[in-house]
Order: sequence, then C-alpha cells, then structure tokens
Amino acid sequence: MTLLTKRLILRPFREDDAQAIYDYSKDLEVGLNAGWKPHESVAESDDILHIMFLNQPTVWAIERASDKRLMGSVGIIHDPKREDEAVRMLGYALGMQYWGQGYMSEAAEAVLNAGFYEMGLELISATCYPDNDRSRRVLEKCGFQCEGTIHHAERLWNGELRDHLSFYLEKGGYEKTCHAWTAVVQ
Repeated sequence: MTLLTKRLILRPFREDDAQAIYDYSKDLEVGLNAGWKPHESVAESDDILHIMFLNQPTVWAIERASDKRLMGSVGIIHDPKREDEAVRMLGYALGMQYWGQGYMSEAAEAVLNAGFYEMGLELISATCYPDNDRSRRVLEKCGFQCEGTIHHAERLWNGELRDHLSFYLEKGGYEKTCHAWTAVVQ
C-alpha cells in the first residue's frame, strides 16, 4: 500500500534503499531519539533494511514527492504492551535535515488515517523518550493523549536506561482532531 499526501509519498521499502537509510541513520541524534545506535556503514543499514523494513506491509519509507528523496520511516507495528488485535503502535524516524518542517506530522497523520480507516484499528499507541520534545509535539499535533511514564522501559545500545512517555489515540478521538493531511491510498 502506498499513501500519498500533499508533500509526501509513503511507499514500501525497496532493496535499493540501504544508502538512503544510512544517510539519515548515521546521525547520533536520530539514533538516540529513535532508540538505536547510529548506523556505522551502508552494510549495517542494508541489514536493518532486510530485518526491519522489507516486506512489512505497514512500514513505509517517507519520500519527499518533489524530489523522491527518502527522508525517514514510519510504521504501525505490533504493540508489545497490549493484547488487542485492534491496536497497533506508531513508530517513526526522520533525518535531521528534515526536522521542524512538518514532514513527520504529515506522514504520521496519513498512517493514522490508514490505520483507522483501512486497517480497522480502534487504538494506536506510541512512545517517546521524556526529553524528545519534537516527537512529543508530533504526537500531540496528531491528537494523542499521554497516559503516563513507563519507568526503566528500555536499555539503549550504549547501556543507558531510559523511561518512555506512553501515548494513545482512539479512533473516536482521531475523528475529532484529524487534520488536513488527507492521504490517498494506492
């Protein structure tokens, strides 16, 4: 499934995306905000591409429509903390050079729309680190509600123990707050 917005094409990942993944995943801040170590080589990004992204029907490459540049990833995946088939978890990463331009809010809104209306989900969850203000703003713009802090939720690749802020968005709440990022499903 491909999702189109005003400025973005959300498409399935392809075999030739490893270099673009490396380009945005090598930055320390991107990795620290997403919970993984910065990629050290294109080969490492290629491994991640094959393990995490390829053949995942609800994980998309974020491509800028104007120049077809791959900028990041967004997906709705299984939520390991919830045992309801009508629930999935939103996750995303975006290259630093694209921060602060509304791309992630636009991509997330398209994915939420697909989740609720194409996949029939009733609730979509998300987490971010307490100090990740950018990610928190994306979630709040999309209508997510903070349901609290999960303390000692994750040990990072560098040994640091991190808390998670936990968020949720129910379909009814989304319908009341959805924005103008209308997505076209192809």
